[in-house]
Amino acid sequence: MPDWDDIFAKKGKYFTKSHPDMERLASIFSENGIRRVLDLGCGTGRHLLFLSKKGFKVYGLDGSSNGLEIAKNWLAEENLSSELVCQKIEEKFPYKDGFFDAVISIQVIHHNLIKDIVFTVNEINRILKTDGLIFLTFPILQSFHVKKQNMKKIEKRTYIPLKGQEKGLPHHFFTISEIKRIFGAFDLSEIYIDKTNHRAILGQKIKM
Repeated sequence: MPDWDDIFAKKGKYFTKSHPDMERLASIFSENGIRRVLDLGCGTGRHLLFLSKKGFKVYGLDGSSNGLEIAKNWLAEENLSSELVCQKIEEKFPYKDGFFDAVISIQVIHHNLIKDIVFTVNEINRILKTDGLIFLTFPILQSFHVKKQNMKKIEKRTYIPLKGQEKGLPHHFFTISEIKRIFGAFDLSEIYIDKTNHRAILGQKIKM
């Protein structure tokens, strides 16, 4: 099964432009006193660089050693640094409870079975401080995705592509109600379709 480590090995940085809402997000972070941010599934580092240049202390976690090596070198070229960790997102994160002020994850957490996605979201909740912010994006289910020649269903709303560069990688497609249930520990102030035609959510950890 191919994975993003293979893709990064072949294509290098691959993603270079930051998410179109990142400028607005940086302003929201500043307004809320956010300092320490985790980029979950940081890939080759486009958002590590963007947020570091804005003055945030940014950490990166990704399952691709090739992606993280590119990120490390890219940061060094800009005289920046970030604490990078190579591990899968369905494993316990190597951070203390309440360590981060915010977590971002762009087009990452849907690449799993639902039980692993729930685990990942619980870990995001654990490492966030009370009132911490989240910003995540994931794809929308569209008819062309699930044609029999394109996708194989492996569980409810979870499919594996049968061709293309993400062949063999799980893709879970969330419903709005499912998002609200899985992210029940968060007050979701925004659920919308972004300029890349992905669903985006912005939320704050609820006080317990």
